[in-house]
Amino acid sequence: MESLLGNIDIILGVSILLLSIFHKFAVPSVLGFLVTGMLLGPYGLGLIGETQGVEILAEFGVIFLLFIIGVELSIKELWEIKKTVLAGGSLQILLTILLVFLLCTQMGFSRASSVFIGFLISLSSTAIVLKILQEKSEVYSPHGRTSLAVLIFQDIIIVPMILVTPLLAGGSEGVTGSLLILLFKGVGIILLVILSARYIVPRLLYYVAWTRSRELFLLSVIFICLSTALLTSSAGLSLALGAFLAGLVISESEYSQQTTGYITPFKDVFMSFFFVSIGMLLDVQYFLENPHVFILMAFAVVFLKALSGAIATFLLGYPLRTTLLTGLALSQVGEFSFVLSKFGLEFNLLDQNTYQTFLAVSILTMGITPFVINGSPGVVDFFLRKVSDTKLVHGLYSGRLRSDKRHFGKLHPDKLHSDKSYPGSGKIEAGDELKLNDHLIIVGYGFNGRTVSKAAKTAGIPYIIIEINPEIVRREKARGERIYYGDATYEAVMEHAGIRDARILVIGISDPAATRKAVKMVKHLNPKIHIIARTRYLREMEPLHALGAEEVIPEEYETSVEVFVRLLKKYLIPGEDIEKFVREVRADGYGMLRKLSEGKTVNFNIRKDLPGLEITIIRVNEGSEIAGKTLADMELRKKHGVTVLSVRRDSDMIHNPEGCSLIQASDVCILLGKPRNLHDARRFFE
Repeated sequence: MESLLGNIDIILGVSILLLSIFHKFAVPSVLGFLVTGMLLGPYGLGLIGETQGVEILAEFGVIFLLFIIGVELSIKELWEIKKTVLAGGSLQILLTILLVFLLCTQMGFSRASSVFIGFLISLSSTAIVLKILQEKSEVYSPHGRTSLAVLIFQDIIIVPMILVTPLLAGGSEGVTGSLLILLFKGVGIILLVILSARYIVPRLLYYVAWTRSRELFLLSVIFICLSTALLTSSAGLSLALGAFLAGLVISESEYSQQTTGYITPFKDVFMSFFFVSIGMLLDVQYFLENPHVFILMAFAVVFLKALSGAIATFLLGYPLRTTLLTGLALSQVGEFSFVLSKFGLEFNLLDQNTYQTFLAVSILTMGITPFVINGSPGVVDFFLRKVSDTKLVHGLYSGRLRSDKRHFGKLHPDKLHSDKSYPGSGKIEAGDELKLNDHLIIVGYGFNGRTVSKAAKTAGIPYIIIEINPEIVRREKARGERIYYGDATYEAVMEHAGIRDARILVIGISDPAATRKAVKMVKHLNPKIHIIARTRYLREMEPLHALGAEEVIPEEYETSVEVFVRLLKKYLIPGEDIEKFVREVRADGYGMLRKLSEGKTVNFNIRKDLPGLEITIIRVNEGSEIAGKTLADMELRKKHGVTVLSVRRDSDMIHNPEGCSLIQASDVCILLGKPRNLHDARRFFE
């Protein structure tokens, strides 16, 4: 126990030192943890010789990470990306294995070893990719969701890979039976998860939350996470997959946000041990013998994986920008590859030198992943600018439009319908050849896009929607919505949408980089268009305004305003002062939230400004003296010094009731008066 505590203390101390230095030079923290492991591990300075305890802590990190991801998703959202999970994941795995197999056989490896190395290289790092995407707020961007879907499939496919490994080594006994048993167990666990999400866990957490015990709630959440992880592990699946399923179960309840708040600190701490444990695996001396060779091999792996991931995403129907960003996000070797590699050593599919080479290359790909993902938007945009006018890109894009025309329709303003009697149905009738003019273009059909389109229908405003998700386009087009497939960062797409004749552009996507690029490009095409952009964070406001967006609505900004407005209402601030405050805040920026309007707002406090008076709420009981009478009949103000401010009757509110207002049984009256007068008047209501 003391040795484990000593190891943890050393890791924390060195991590703090290295991360402080790395932070000064804007180097990602993931790289700092990897270097910490390389320095302290048995192949480095040897300060930590026993790594088993650290590996256990690291496993908790992966478990809590997948648990948080599951909580932030939902079964409904996962079902919406089922095609991307199955088709995208399968394509990415098969393409990577095929490319690695061809390369390894040319290098002299046996076919079995070549396939196994393909297994190792095909898996990507769920821990690193999702951590970086979360930090960049891009988990729900098109490339973020696609990457997440592929990573989920990879976490599932690791188990069949482990079962197939003996078959590659020549031992085929019981493999088929094991796969069938695993399939039945997997189906059973999924059914159990669905039933738990629907009936068991919400009720359990309700009773736990009812106790208002923070400790009990935290222990219950961790118990659900670990129990589900152990259940999947006992069935032959991975612990991480079980943790992800546990998160999905809790995501269906109203306690998901509270769960995230409790578990996130645990996840952050344990994830640091995970990256340290990965760094400890590398034989530094072996790496230093031929560092240039390993670096070249690492870049070759990144290129190969980026290529396979991009091809898989493109075949799913996503545009070129999303395919390239997804491919680069999945370009590293994953943590589960280290688990699988041990089976390769056991069945002689890898020798010790090949194993150390694999470790060196894999850790290098992990180390450069933060730089690859953070720099990928700029690289991809530069690449697209250079090749956007080439015949290859035009051929790919035209081919995509032709193949998808039946489902998505070709974007061309001459084929879109617009007239003065636009009914708002969103349908395009055959033979409509009038050109859209003075219309609204909506980019993205998430919650914001749907809300705007409904408002446009109601107001009779002609509009079209540009959406990057082919499944959404297919579904909504079948319902008669005026929606088209395309990437709003392409000039050709916006030209076809009639951007030069449009009046307003509303951008409601979750990709900050794509939003900036779209604003810049659209302003170049149509300087007069009015752009309203939605973003998640305040830091995105200034860049978007600088690029030409007239209005930028950050979610956290509007949330802050709404919270403050409700706060002011509770303090009985006059409505006109609240409206003035909101106008000034939206005009002058977030800094206005830190101060009220130069002391001009009237802060009303009933105890301070109306001394001796109180407000109370009383229900009119059946058979009471006031039931069935008017306020004039009772003369409460004249005889008893009590004023009825408002009366609530069922869901209706009667403000400032007059003398002729009839009071009925079960009405709820809001009274103003001195405490003694209110006490005396209570007998008329009871």
